[in-house]
Amino acid sequence: MDPVVIPILVAAIVVVFLLAATVRIVPQARRYNIERFGRYRRTLQPGLNFVVPVADRVNTKLDVREQVYSSAPKPVITEDNLVVNIDTVLYYQITDPRAAAYEVADYLHAIDQLTVTTLRNVIGSMDLEETLTSREEINARLRAVLDDATGKWGIRVNRVEIKAIDPPNTIKEAMEKQMRAERDKRAAILHAEGERQAKILTAEGTKQKDILEAQGTQQAMILRADGEAKAVERVFQAVHRNNADPKILAYKYLETLPHLAKSENNTFWVIPGELTEAVRAVTGAFGDRSTMGLPDAASRGGAAAADPDAPTDSAPDDGGAQELAAASPLSLDAAAAADEVAKQADAVVNDAKAEAAKVTQAPGRGQTTGE
Repeated sequence: MDPVVIPILVAAIVVVFLLAATVRIVPQARRYNIERFGRYRRTLQPGLNFVVPVADRVNTKLDVREQVYSSAPKPVITEDNLVVNIDTVLYYQITDPRAAAYEVADYLHAIDQLTVTTLRNVIGSMDLEETLTSREEINARLRAVLDDATGKWGIRVNRVEIKAIDPPNTIKEAMEKQMRAERDKRAAILHAEGERQAKILTAEGTKQKDILEAQGTQQAMILRADGEAKAVERVFQAVHRNNADPKILAYKYLETLPHLAKSENNTFWVIPGELTEAVRAVTGAFGDRSTMGLPDAASRGGAAAADPDAPTDSAPDDGGAQELAAASPLSLDAAAAADEVAKQADAVVNDAKAEAAKVTQAPGRGQTTGE
């Protein structure tokens, strides 16, 4: 190989190395801190950058995007002397790469320790119940303290959240019993409220039902009374319009007796004392009608025989004879009808007496009926 070529190759290699050491390409959302001879020089921005070979070197490479840091559970003592384990989540972002690299040795460890001390100060003034129900207040106080302390480190704390608060197992069991008792209490209250509402609704329904039934009964009684009043009024008008005499009323009274005897719920029957009088009135009425005209005709005949010289009127005599002839069959029919009515009345009376005798002989009723 030519001795001249070797130095050229070495020089080319050195030039390529120097060019490679001069060019620095920084990715997006990254920051590189450059030191020249051990001293901070500048921070490289994303893109193509040039540095002095050998003199400049990259000290730290930082990510300026928002990042999440989850700390391990830390024991914290509450005001009522209970130890709880609290796990926090931290959202932060590097705003000054130089301060983050040179103001603190390990910013994550520093933030973690600062979070623990702040939690102990905040929760140390709260009891367990307040700690479990005051997460927003704890988060706000933690963020205020961390943001103030990490500002000079070139870090901005965007959000701090308590991920979990774990009390001791005994406290968990007590809390579960308390919650179970609260749920049972609410269930019993709801059940009692439901029963109360059901009873109220049932009572209201019964009340409405009774009111409606009473109103229906009232309307039915009113309508029935109106019907009976109209029926009585019509009967009364019919009786007075036709000018019924006591004989017809007595006959209707006799017709009503069989209906009284047909009742199934009657254990004894009262035979009215005026029954015989009613029968006698009917019989006398028909009997009077049957003898109507006969005595008059006989008396007239006798008078004519006694006084033959008495004046006679052919027309009246003829009319009287015709009336007698016409009335005689009707009078006989009326007498037969009166006898039939009397027989029916006697049969009704006998049936009623027989039924009363049966009731008297029945066991357990004879004494009461006899009285």
